[in-house]
Amino acid sequence: MSSSPHPHPERIFSGIQPSGDLHLGNYLGALKKFVALQHQAPCLFCVVDLHAITAWQDPAALASRTREIAAAYLAAGVDPKVAIIFPQSAVGEHAELAWILNCVARVGWLDRMTQFKDKTGKDKEGASVGLYDYPVLQAADILLYRATKVPVGDDQRQHLEITRDIAAKFNHDFDRPGFFPLPDGLVEGPGARVMSLRDGLAKMSKSDPSDQSRINLTDTADAIAAKIRRAKTDPLPLPETVEGLAGRPEADNLVGIHAALSGESKAQVLSRFAGQGFGVFKPALAELIVAALGPITEEFRRLMGDTAEIDRLLADGAARARAIAAPIFAETREAVGFWRSS
Repeated sequence: MSSSPHPHPERIFSGIQPSGDLHLGNYLGALKKFVALQHQAPCLFCVVDLHAITAWQDPAALASRTREIAAAYLAAGVDPKVAIIFPQSAVGEHAELAWILNCVARVGWLDRMTQFKDKTGKDKEGASVGLYDYPVLQAADILLYRATKVPVGDDQRQHLEITRDIAAKFNHDFDRPGFFPLPDGLVEGPGARVMSLRDGLAKMSKSDPSDQSRINLTDTADAIAAKIRRAKTDPLPLPETVEGLAGRPEADNLVGIHAALSGESKAQVLSRFAGQGFGVFKPALAELIVAALGPITEEFRRLMGDTAEIDRLLADGAARARAIAAPIFAETREAVGFWRSS
């Protein structure tokens, strides 16, 4: 018999992998936005360590990196009393729901996922099953809390679409209209896609072998200034309009970083630097980055000096996350028809 549609209160879910050093792109594309989002709706910010192991991770480093991501959340300004910060693996229902959703999702859907193709290239046969199945676990992360909104960049839009497809198919297959919400993406604004300092067409990444391609959150002021000074640019001065950045990916990237940190539009940044060369613009940008990241770096280092406190906060966050997940997963088990004691 069909049940009534579930009304779902607004809830935001997002996560970061503990698979390398955080950088400026993570701050502008995620952390800075999380700080604002926590005051707009109930938020769960996860350290997605289950996702991290879809590629090999040093077991000795994984727990430490999980603490580092939590410390970065806190240092950026996420309040653990307002938002829930927790490790994905501490809530077993993520993996359990992922299996159920594996039996709902279709192979054809996963075959169309471009990120898997981009990451594996010609070595598809050597990739882990977990990497192929990554989108289904991501759907479980979101649906386990009946999250209604998910911050997404361009590279995650397809993953959100498959989450919506899985939710709709589950609701249909088990005759539970509205059981899982179809989550919407929160479109990211300025700074959503920070590009490499060495290649304006490649996203800034912690997996890039060149440390010169990114600004790490732990970089010193001198290191930041040196990296910006050496950042790839072109010989032309900055244009008067945003349209003038077309075909100039490195210039566009640096102007975009300045805009995201200063809270201005690209047009406003260009109105101040139009006609000037990068010899003037780069020092101003480096100074802006140092001013923005300096306090975060200092707080991050302080937090990492007290890992017991981080562990306490993660344990508390995991307990709060489980309190939300457990009843939803119990309903899911019932919908599927799993045995339970009477």
